[in-house]
Amino acid sequence: MATYEPSPIPSEYGALRSWIATQVRRISDVLRSPTVLGVRFDILHDEPARFSDGDVVMADGTDWNPGAGMGLYQRIGGAWVKL
Repeated sequence: MATYEPSPIPSEYGALRSWIATQVRRISDVLRSPTVLGVRFDILHDEPARFSDGDVVMADGTDWNPGAGMGLYQRIGGAWVKL
């Protein structure tokens, strides 16, 4: 899966323009990647502090159990629904 990790920001001001152009080009390449091999979710041990309908999260099912144990949940109509 194509991912983007920024390279270190240069300490010289003159090199900053080139660095920004390179980063934008790298981000563009990742966004145009035709294949998605998978999606990785962090396992949450607490309900997110901020969420809205449509959000998808992975609950650990123990520390935070939205209702049906460990798994992926989507916020629909004000409730967490297991997918």
